[in-house]
Amino acid sequence: MNNDKYLTVIALTKYLKHKFDADEHLRKILLKGEISNLKKHSTGHYYFSLKDEYSKINAIMFSTQTKKLKFDVEDGMKVLVSGRVSVYENTGSYQIYVDGMEEDGIGNLYVAFEQLKKKLMQEGLFDEKHKRKIPKIPTKIGIITAPTGAAIKDILSTIQRRFPICETLLFPSLVQGEMASLDIEKNIKRAQNYDLDVLIIGRGGGSIEDLWPFNEENVARAIYQSQIPIISAVGHEVDFTISDFVADLRAPTPTGAAEMAVPNMRDLEKQLKQFVIRVNESISKKIKYNQLLLDSITNSYILKNPNLMYENKKQYVDSLVEKLHTGISHLMQIKNQQMKNIRNHYLLKSPEKFYEKEMIKIHGLIEQLEMINPLHVLKRGYTLTYQDGKVVKSVDDIDRNNTIKIKMSDGQIEAKVIDIGENVNE
Repeated sequence: MNNDKYLTVIALTKYLKHKFDADEHLRKILLKGEISNLKKHSTGHYYFSLKDEYSKINAIMFSTQTKKLKFDVEDGMKVLVSGRVSVYENTGSYQIYVDGMEEDGIGNLYVAFEQLKKKLMQEGLFDEKHKRKIPKIPTKIGIITAPTGAAIKDILSTIQRRFPICETLLFPSLVQGEMASLDIEKNIKRAQNYDLDVLIIGRGGGSIEDLWPFNEENVARAIYQSQIPIISAVGHEVDFTISDFVADLRAPTPTGAAEMAVPNMRDLEKQLKQFVIRVNESISKKIKYNQLLLDSITNSYILKNPNLMYENKKQYVDSLVEKLHTGISHLMQIKNQQMKNIRNHYLLKSPEKFYEKEMIKIHGLIEQLEMINPLHVLKRGYTLTYQDGKVVKSVDDIDRNNTIKIKMSDGQIEAKVIDIGENVNE
């Protein structure tokens, strides 16, 4: 069989590359589209896809050009690029080699992401006060992710290595595509019926489109309403989703989620050993202290000579009795002196003198009262005139044809006023 007429793959690839490179229209081409699946290499090169609603093309921008950019390139950005289209021989795929890039707005997915993020933030779904603490030593962990792939393998292997006594329960779920968000929501709600300490949800890395189910509102609200603490582990360390903000804890990777969910058995063993050492030391110190205390009590002078304690107490009682006797004697002396003072008081020795003295005072007061008694004035011929029970001080106070009372020293008379004369001085 003659194989000379069959081309090798590399020959065909080189031929196509030559055709691409020779085409003037492909040497300098201007494209616009949305950046997706961006990878920033440590060398400074950018690898990404440029897409629109119907198609996409792989792209590379070398570090010599990326250093000239005046903005940070991110997934979801709409950009205007210039470059050349050629074939990459290793894969046989065509791609655009970008030598210039300008911003042309933000992609639709990025806009939707920011809008939902702002809405849920205003509702308080991201607030720290709603975050639940992850148990330090869980016994049963639920995992919501694809049943195959690197994510589930990394999570299970990490838990098995760090804390093999922990039970894991997988809830197989779609993590990519249109139906993924509904499946993730369903599994979060289903997990509530199991006695779980922690729930891990997530997947491995991918483009913004691949990770989009974890940016859906229904998934975010299911996470918020979960009674089980949730660790979100979506994509790589640079990837952030709405699920990360709502979850109780965000892990940079699925492996990181497993490390956050369970302690390291070896670390626990070291801690337990340290606790045992500290407890033993504490008990030993306590025993030594009590032994010293017991020895000091046992060897105390009082216990060896108990009679001394009795003698000391007896002496103390004797001193109290002596003080009591002294106090009583002193009090008796004070009371006796008070009795003597009372007996020697002049009232008890000459009460008639006190009576006469007081009577003199009383007579003097009576004389003073007699002197100011208005009846004595009446005895000298003066009278008091009353009208309607009030003393009349002026003829102006008397009413014609009214009855007045005239009080004298030996009685009173009633008179009717017929006429009131003028005030005449005689």
